[in-house]
Amino acid sequence: MPTVPPASKTAEAVDVTALLERGRTLATPVLRAAIDRLAPPMDTVAAYHFGWIDAQGRPATGDGGKAVRPALAVLSAEVMSAAPETGIPGAVAVELVHNFSLLHDDLMDGDEQRRHRDTVWKVHGPAQAILVGDALFALANEVLLELGTVEAGRATRRLTTATRALIDGQAQDISYEHRDRVSVEECLEMEGNKTGALLACASSIGAVLGGADDRTADTLEKYGYHLGLAFQAVDDLLGIWGDPVSTGKQTWSDLRQRKKSLPVVAALAAGGSASERLGELLAADAKASDFENFSEEEFAARAALIEEAGGREWTADEARRQHTIAIEALDAVDMPDRVREQFTALADFVVVRKR
Repeated sequence: MPTVPPASKTAEAVDVTALLERGRTLATPVLRAAIDRLAPPMDTVAAYHFGWIDAQGRPATGDGGKAVRPALAVLSAEVMSAAPETGIPGAVAVELVHNFSLLHDDLMDGDEQRRHRDTVWKVHGPAQAILVGDALFALANEVLLELGTVEAGRATRRLTTATRALIDGQAQDISYEHRDRVSVEECLEMEGNKTGALLACASSIGAVLGGADDRTADTLEKYGYHLGLAFQAVDDLLGIWGDPVSTGKQTWSDLRQRKKSLPVVAALAAGGSASERLGELLAADAKASDFENFSEEEFAARAALIEEAGGREWTADEARRQHTIAIEALDAVDMPDRVREQFTALADFVVVRKR
């Protein structure tokens, strides 16, 4: 997995687990209250998705995700020396949009597992996955707009722009699955839309709610956008070589879905015998009628060719490069040193995580 040296010794000392937990703790009560507004059975379906109940409706303590986005939204409010609570509506809105995308993506991708248990469409059916996803998107805008402030209007505009980019990215991702070749530039554009846009919004939305001007918000979004590209590069590595015990997904998950992720695209662009052999195999896979029945060994062989062609190393290097750009963007924003160190520590966490 990619590793980066801490961007600063002080950032190394930041308790990232506590920072993530703070975002989760502040956002969860408001998030639960928003979900309670949904009509049955959408309220219980959403509660299952968030890990609050099991498939039988019993209380559960499931994995609710890493909570990077709520942590960023709450932290960004402190850029303006506002109370962390100022960022809570933004944190909840971003988390609702993120989970709207997960519900729909799991259905479109045919993913049967998320966060170590069956996905919503698998348990409650495709119709509920679509409806609840739509409802979460509507709730995200409600949570912000009911604040009734100028800042809330500005925050909502940024959130809807990010959501549109996210949807563009998912459309690109799906279309790429049916193409023999995708360029590295196309892949980065898709991942910037699909992951970078919402992390960019999370990194600025609390500051906007705290009164930040557009220049400050745009600069924080630059940090979040490049952090998102680093985040997705690591996700792409985990999608092929991640430990299922840590990721909660199948082995060789992205290869099973024929995803044109960064390691695959970089390997195909590299040239050489391993790259050519990989291209031949993937082209044949696209036409194979028994692809879903491929053995573990067949997927392992494809992963080995990606690594031999340099796709794994290139993607790890790209994660580190995007991490550096994100950290450097913070230099253009005046903020308390403690807040800067926490932004830096979150960026470090994204590039060294295992799930």
